[in-house]
Amino acid sequence: MTSIAVLGASGRLGRAVAKAFLDAGYDVGGVTRSGKLPAELAGVTAITADALDREALTQATQGFDIVFNGLSPVYSDWSSVLPMAENVMAACAVNGAVHLFPGTVYNYGSPIPAVLTEETPQHPTTEKGRIRLAMETLFRSEAEAGRVRTVLLRAGDFFGGKGTGSWFDLVTASKVEKGVYTAAGPVDLVHEWVYLPDFARGFVMLAQNLDRMGAYEALHLPGHAVTELEMKAAVEKTMVRPLKLASMPWWVLRAGSPFVPMWRAIVSMSYLRFEAHRLASDRLASLIGEIPRTPLDQAAREALRDLALLPVESQAA
Repeated sequence: MTSIAVLGASGRLGRAVAKAFLDAGYDVGGVTRSGKLPAELAGVTAITADALDREALTQATQGFDIVFNGLSPVYSDWSSVLPMAENVMAACAVNGAVHLFPGTVYNYGSPIPAVLTEETPQHPTTEKGRIRLAMETLFRSEAEAGRVRTVLLRAGDFFGGKGTGSWFDLVTASKVEKGVYTAAGPVDLVHEWVYLPDFARGFVMLAQNLDRMGAYEALHLPGHAVTELEMKAAVEKTMVRPLKLASMPWWVLRAGSPFVPMWRAIVSMSYLRFEAHRLASDRLASLIGEIPRTPLDQAAREALRDLALLPVESQAA
């Protein structure tokens, strides 16, 4: 049985990936600092390790064929991101494990191209974008040196899945129970979203097709490139009611950003809410077959269910 160690298995992405691999029949280990796992990951082996401790991380991932890097430091402080990436590379090299990694659109900078393919040049204009590019440069160099094989899958903003902390639950759906849909940017601007279970299934499909890939792959998963009005319509179908449209008060975050680190971090990436963009892939389907993409109405419904926001009228549907 192929085995995979999921780093950050208690986080939103990590738990979705761990569940997807478990359902696909893999032997899954969930690595967290606490050694504790969410209830829905029954069947996953709990492993304790701090990603900033290279020796502990190497021991925690020993014996696994694949390592999924779902490590996610607090959004307002990414000082530990590169040290952790270096430790993951060291652990994978010692253990001979394939490295799977979730990419973002941060690498492309502002103004962001309207269509992002695997060949689109990356010119980050923010600290987070530069850190992301540095990580990918590290992964590529390790692959080219023959030390660690990496398969990267890039996607847009998450929605759906267990847990909280995404734009969808913190902003978009934060007031739907009060009859309000909150738009984070211009309502007619295309924004790239990914339904989290689709993203997780994408990694499973990549793992099942590793023999068709090279030492380093950076692939795109086109998800739902939709406007706020299209997402609002999908949410309204599930809520079974029209929703008032409100706008995120960016002026409040900008005014407070010098004093609130989290607001400062969010404001630094705000261009992604004011510049249209979508992901496209010239290669993914040729490697894994049909790209996982749950229909938007269904994905929005499941996302609201995960947030316990499903109205009574929709419970039996």
